[in-house]
Amino acid sequence: MSLQIGDKIPDLTLPANGGRNIALRSFKGKALIVYFYPKDNTPGCTQEGQDFRDLYADFRKAGAEVLGVSRDSVKSHDGFAAKFEFPFALLSDADETMCKAFDVIKEKSLYGRKYLGVERSTFLFDSQGALRQQWRPVKVKNHAAEVLAALRTL
Repeated sequence: MSLQIGDKIPDLTLPANGGRNIALRSFKGKALIVYFYPKDNTPGCTQEGQDFRDLYADFRKAGAEVLGVSRDSVKSHDGFAAKFEFPFALLSDADETMCKAFDVIKEKSLYGRKYLGVERSTFLFDSQGALRQQWRPVKVKNHAAEVLAALRTL
């Protein structure tokens, strides 16, 4: 079942780059952007991360934190975040607990082969932890700026 507008953020804690564990509920009092992406170090995912990185100061000024989530390992995230100087945490959801809670595992097709993968998706929660907006599936170009604009209307 996917999250609906007004739903509270799931009470999940996941490992993140930098050897931390991050609890989603710990951001109460701040808006939270959670973006799901398929794979570290791939062109679209790298561009999306760079776009959020480049606007990160604006997200913070607007009272929000940004979290990236994929099924990659913490070790992979450590390298990806360091390589591109991401100032926000990347959460490792290797067992798909968070992906399933947000309903972002979808059937995809590559060269005619069907498989289950992460649908690029973004969720905007307000400072009380309620879902205010979601984007599915996401097109990378101008997406971070669109999320920032939506954040500013909260």
